[in-house]
Amino acid sequence: MLERSHLGVKSVYVNSYNPKLLYPIPRAIKRDELGIAGNEFYGVDIWNHYEISWLNVGGKPAVAIGEIIYPSNSPNIIESKSMKLYFNSFNGTVFENSQQLIDTVLKDLSSAVGEEVTFNLIPLDSNISFTKFSGICLDRLNVVCDTYKPYPDYLKVSDIIVEEELYSNLLKSNCLVTSQPDWGSVYINYTGHQISHEGLLKYIVSLREHNEFHEQCVERIFHDIMKYCKPTSLIVYARYTRRGGVDINPYRTTNKSFIIPSNNRLIRQ
Repeated sequence: MLERSHLGVKSVYVNSYNPKLLYPIPRAIKRDELGIAGNEFYGVDIWNHYEISWLNVGGKPAVAIGEIIYPSNSPNIIESKSMKLYFNSFNGTVFENSQQLIDTVLKDLSSAVGEEVTFNLIPLDSNISFTKFSGICLDRLNVVCDTYKPYPDYLKVSDIIVEEELYSNLLKSNCLVTSQPDWGSVYINYTGHQISHEGLLKYIVSLREHNEFHEQCVERIFHDIMKYCKPTSLIVYARYTRRGGVDINPYRTTNKSFIIPSNNRLIRQ
């Protein structure tokens, strides 16, 4: 299926509205491969698109940042290059007002992912500040790393029951199709037997040469922690640096009644 996507292919950039540019990919393909059950987690995918532009009725360009949120139980994700091409198709398209653009995007993206999507336009004069993850930074640990393919056997627990917030800025994986690097930071909040900090960091580093989409990588981390460490509650939230004007930030949790997390940018975003 991926061979028909826009990734890794020279593209003609269309600057007039074309919703057919969106390329949905079923989540089930990778979840079936990992053995992920349908009710293992809940969550959302949060996208920020920094290169949205369109024309007003006088032909004058307008620009904004777009915030896209859709649930992790949607049947599909959107291939990221197709999302960029779709929004590029607005560059020469006239909209009477910003609400008409918002309504158009909501209709198209909801149809593509198979669930209701939230879409907001953020003006460029908004007061946007950087934040950082809370908790213990694992990156200060002096560990020896020599494995760069997923190795969940690093995940070990003790007999101590804890509630911890941990994070690492050393997350790196590669695009499933193009093998281009995807850089990110990952936040892990759990309750249960204490996870070895050294083992968790080495596990995160072990994804370094693994090819997988952002959403799939986060679900792999979530699934492996649940399988090997068996916490009673778990949150995995990754914020990736942008590529092609887009960043993708998947959030997964065991809490069915979760609150959508803050979309505040990290320093590398």
